[in-house]
Amino acid sequence: MKDTIYNTPQDPLIKFTFDERVADVFPDMIARSVPGYAATVAMIGVLAGRYTQPASRCYDLGSSLGATTLAMRHYITQPGVEIIAVDNSEAMVERSKKIIERDHSGIRVDVRLQDILETKIERASVVALNFTLQFIPVEKRAQLLQKIFAGMMQGGALILSEKIVFPDDALQQRQTDWHHAFKKANGYSDLEVAAKRSALENVLVPETMQAHKDRLIQAGFKTVDVWFQCFNFVSLIAIKS
Repeated sequence: MKDTIYNTPQDPLIKFTFDERVADVFPDMIARSVPGYAATVAMIGVLAGRYTQPASRCYDLGSSLGATTLAMRHYITQPGVEIIAVDNSEAMVERSKKIIERDHSGIRVDVRLQDILETKIERASVVALNFTLQFIPVEKRAQLLQKIFAGMMQGGALILSEKIVFPDDALQQRQTDWHHAFKKANGYSDLEVAAKRSALENVLVPETMQAHKDRLIQAGFKTVDVWFQCFNFVSLIAIKS
């Protein structure tokens, strides 16, 4: 279904939420809004195949409709693996359960309606936070990453995808312009771009690349690499060693 949520004037006091309207159009919305999204999801699957260990768990935190869960599921070959997919949106969880049920794979998936801040991380070999941390209050992000690190096996991988900001004002403006051009090329109008940006203000709070790297190192990860970037959207992989 095509995303037309913001093609009419919106109440500026109503903030973005992952409700029924968003769940209905989410695949179209994210494909037209996040450059490189399909490639990011596909490669998370490949990386999961590389780092998943036998008899471990893989976590998709902020799983939305389950795209990352399915990507991991299709590349994991180790025995005894379970994927835990967690989201706090009932609309997303109900739809993702149906999508995952239609997928034929031997990897067990447990879809949970839960706040990821309350999710226990145990025997994790791969954890994906795919454009999720940006919706968590900044003051709670370090605690979440520390919990993930503590629940991960040695050699495990955390894959973190985020929208970022740049410390240089001129570069930030260029990146914003390029991102808006991407969205317009995908059919969004100036009204839609502006309305969604207003709705996401103080809901999606991006940080600099360095802030993410510093927080991951402080959580205990020794290796943090950027493996993908398209405009102001990046994905990092942190290894517990």
